[in-house]
Amino acid sequence: MFMTWAGWRVCTRLAVAGLTLGALIAAAPAASASTLGRQAAASEPVAGTADGPVRGLANGAVDEFLGIPYAAPPVGALRWQPPQPAASWPGVRDATQFAPHCPQPGGPFGQASTSENCLFLNVFTPSHQQAGSRFPVMVWIHGGALVSGESNDYDPTQMVADGVTVVTINYRLGALGFLAHPALADANGQSGDYGLMDQQAALRWVQRNIASFGGNPHSVTIFGESAGGLSTLSQVASPQARGLFERAIVESGSYNLTQASLAGAEAAGQAFAVKAGCASQTAACLRGLPVSTILADQDAAGYTPNINSEVLPETLGTAFASGDFNRVPIINGTNRDEWRLFVALSELAGNPVTASNYQSMISSTLGVPAAVAAVIAAKYPLTAFPSPSVALGAVGTDAIFACPALTIDQSVSRFVPTFAYEFNDENAPELFLPPVSFPYGAAHASEIQYVLDLPTAAFPKTLSAQQQQQLAATMKGYWTNLAKRGFPSSSGTPVWPLFNDLTQKMQSLTPPGYSCR
Repeated sequence: MFMTWAGWRVCTRLAVAGLTLGALIAAAPAASASTLGRQAAASEPVAGTADGPVRGLANGAVDEFLGIPYAAPPVGALRWQPPQPAASWPGVRDATQFAPHCPQPGGPFGQASTSENCLFLNVFTPSHQQAGSRFPVMVWIHGGALVSGESNDYDPTQMVADGVTVVTINYRLGALGFLAHPALADANGQSGDYGLMDQQAALRWVQRNIASFGGNPHSVTIFGESAGGLSTLSQVASPQARGLFERAIVESGSYNLTQASLAGAEAAGQAFAVKAGCASQTAACLRGLPVSTILADQDAAGYTPNINSEVLPETLGTAFASGDFNRVPIINGTNRDEWRLFVALSELAGNPVTASNYQSMISSTLGVPAAVAAVIAAKYPLTAFPSPSVALGAVGTDAIFACPALTIDQSVSRFVPTFAYEFNDENAPELFLPPVSFPYGAAHASEIQYVLDLPTAAFPKTLSAQQQQQLAATMKGYWTNLAKRGFPSSSGTPVWPLFNDLTQKMQSLTPPGYSCR
């Protein structure tokens, strides 16, 4: 079923309050980490790469090649440098286990790591291929606020069964991936965005090597959730990514359309250097810092990309409005109750939303003065919601995700086929956090389990209801149809209309028989 923005949510409630929506929150969960624990079959598949052959696992209908290096370890003099080519290896490299993921503190959305040798990817491809098979390729970019998460949290086996090759990647996170600093600037005076460069290096690896795994390098779709969705948008806007993919799917990645200037990002980098013990502000001091010090002193709230003439010459909002981006078909959407996840995190940390602190919580959530918060509270009165927590969830969802997503849809639909959605299963299982005093609904990251399996989630549940299983099958069909054909609808899925600014039709991803709230 589809709906229109006019019948869904009124973004003008925020416009009336005088808000400018931009880089408000950089929170983007991913699942926690561990290996999938599968056993290799007796006959293990071997594939060639430009750096040497790799031996993977035969897992039923899927061949898995795990822990393949796509770039050199970014350590020593290569810390805070663009990714460099991986070294070749003699003989056949074992690719039956996940490799280390990038440094991060432990938490609900990622497992602790201090290994800077982390630029690895995994390939999942249909087994028993006929010679010359060329499956569409889908490259998954994980979320985690650009400070946490890893490739091995996601199992794409069911998508692969639909006739696609899926690649999941690690990329540098936190300060190691997104610190900008004058001492780290290249010959053109640019710094920062190393994690985005890693993603591009992985996409270049796909172009060079994926045919050996049965994938089609001329049919690549990038997709990701939250920080992975923001990364996907960044690659759509990046001149350096031109020609590396043909389609894009953005799940809840709309939360940051106005990137920091290079000067502003480098000023933040200088403040980090002082905090970390590098008052000298030299590259030598920064590159000599222990990983533990970097993790302790980086911004725990998350990172966003910065303006960088070589990677992101302008903000995402400007690039999309002007048409100055890689023009590929796009699926872009958000979840009905995105911000409830973050309200739950606040409650679990001992700071619940109450009637008395509702307005102050609006102020701190959106970074607005008390007077503006009062106007917003009048547009989202507590009497209209079952609890203050749900009310704040609606405010945060609209301001930080839904309205910016509409801005993206309005901009890019002028230039490329655009398919907008809202994920709207209010009974979606919550896999990342324990129960709280209010229902999670269709919270941030709750749609991932309908597309990819999350075998390492902290609170595992299954989509046991027939309705949810049918929705998951429909969503996988939409996602893989875009990868195969450039549009999500097919004879096996409901029609998904193109978005345009006149009708603003968007797909409501709901279980069968469910009516939009």
